[in-house]
Amino acid sequence: MQKCIFRMSGPLCCGLLMVLNACAMVGPDFKTPKADVAPEWVEFGDTRVKRDLPDDKRWWEVFHDPILEDLVQTAYEQNLPLRIAGVRVLEARAVLGVVVGEFYPQSQTGFGALEYNRLSGNSFDVGQPGPANPGIGYWQGNFGVGASWELDFWGKFRRAIQSADANLLGSIAAYDDVLVSLTADVARTYVLIRVYEERLRIAHENLAIQKESLRIATARFNAGDTGERDVQQAITQLSSTEAQIPFLETGLQKARHALSILLGMPPGRLKERLDGKQGIPRAPLNIAVGIPAELLRRRPDIRNAELHAASQCALIGVAKADLYPSFSLAGSFGFLSADVGNAGLGDIFSWSSRTATFGPSFQWNILNYGRIANQVRVHDARLQGLLLNYQDTVLRAQQEVEDGLVEFLKARERIDFLKTSVDAARRSADLALMQYREGSTDYTTVIMAQQALLSEEDRLAATRGESPLGLVAVYRALGGGWQIREGKPFVPEEVKAAMMERTNWGNLLSAPMELPFEAGSEKTLVRGPDW
Repeated sequence: MQKCIFRMSGPLCCGLLMVLNACAMVGPDFKTPKADVAPEWVEFGDTRVKRDLPDDKRWWEVFHDPILEDLVQTAYEQNLPLRIAGVRVLEARAVLGVVVGEFYPQSQTGFGALEYNRLSGNSFDVGQPGPANPGIGYWQGNFGVGASWELDFWGKFRRAIQSADANLLGSIAAYDDVLVSLTADVARTYVLIRVYEERLRIAHENLAIQKESLRIATARFNAGDTGERDVQQAITQLSSTEAQIPFLETGLQKARHALSILLGMPPGRLKERLDGKQGIPRAPLNIAVGIPAELLRRRPDIRNAELHAASQCALIGVAKADLYPSFSLAGSFGFLSADVGNAGLGDIFSWSSRTATFGPSFQWNILNYGRIANQVRVHDARLQGLLLNYQDTVLRAQQEVEDGLVEFLKARERIDFLKTSVDAARRSADLALMQYREGSTDYTTVIMAQQALLSEEDRLAATRGESPLGLVAVYRALGGGWQIREGKPFVPEEVKAAMMERTNWGNLLSAPMELPFEAGSEKTLVRGPDW
């Protein structure tokens, strides 16, 4: 049970407090479930992993790549799924307005009618039926106002407001989660593009080497120094490398297309934006990741999971309130007159034509055959599922950070080994070709050396991409990047203008979306409606 706390002004507040001041809201109050969080990261033994709080508001700037920074900003401004998430925030705000309005008198109507009535000649109040008394016909008019108000005696409507509050904050957390994924996807796709470009450069360089080897093999064959087999082997090797280039070009184009969509533009408009600085982005040697417990506050998807559970918890109280009687106030005031006897329709405006009703009532679903009790159980089961989902989200968040750290750290170690391997493979290929030109070795040795060189250089290029990709994964898992939207609207001005042209949104499109208090806390649940 939770004591009602109000903070309203005016006569409505006074009357409401008199009726509901001592009431309590049925249903459980939400408490954040316990989650299994490791005391520290597994990789804290590595000196490159720091316990300092990560400065990840604009984490992509650690690569010092102006092109990447421009791409992230463009994606933030133009990405369509992000705009969809922003519109859902506005939707949740409007839903909150609907729920707040339900707390006030649920029905306030003006009514009026003009109708013709004919009473049967055989009716008991008309007199003796027959040809002299065929019945009575008359006109009647009325107009007035009426209202009914189901009082929030058990906290049904305030629990609904709690649920809508949590849903609004959850939609903001969902927006932030989309933004976290978006910045990471842009950076990841950009790194892949640079990796493909580097692998293509390596393939073309090796292609030039292999063309020279074919020229030498052909010259030696024409001179009678070797057989035709050397020439065919050289052609085989050259064609195999040429076949790899379209494969890499396909991957490069697909990555560019994916980046275009992330930026909210059709494929094919990125070439000029990607020109300039070339090469795979270099990741810093060290990274600060804080401690695992900080994920509970940092990651938007964890906040979203908690808020969804809080919203569902409040719905238990909404359903449980139906187990108790509901109390209402209803009344109407108007004027009614008919052209019967000495009266006429014109008398409707006279004070003697007034009519009025007013009084309290209650309604109690005494026998509902378990429908209400089972509805409460349905909501409780959903809550339990969301609590478990919260705990699972926390565990998966820790896994994602650990996986990113391992990828980032181990990629750096592989790079050092592969650099040594590439240097040795290049020297071996040069020696093999030199010895073949001098006739001291066969062409098979040349092929094996050149194939090893191409393979090792390609592996090095791919691994050099794994290091920044691992860093991107770490920052994504830490939940960084969503802070760039702070102080900015959830949808751009052109979207707001289109919505305002269709519908009167009042001040909701410009009002702050964050609540002035924590959802589910013992704060004011009664507030003014959104007109």
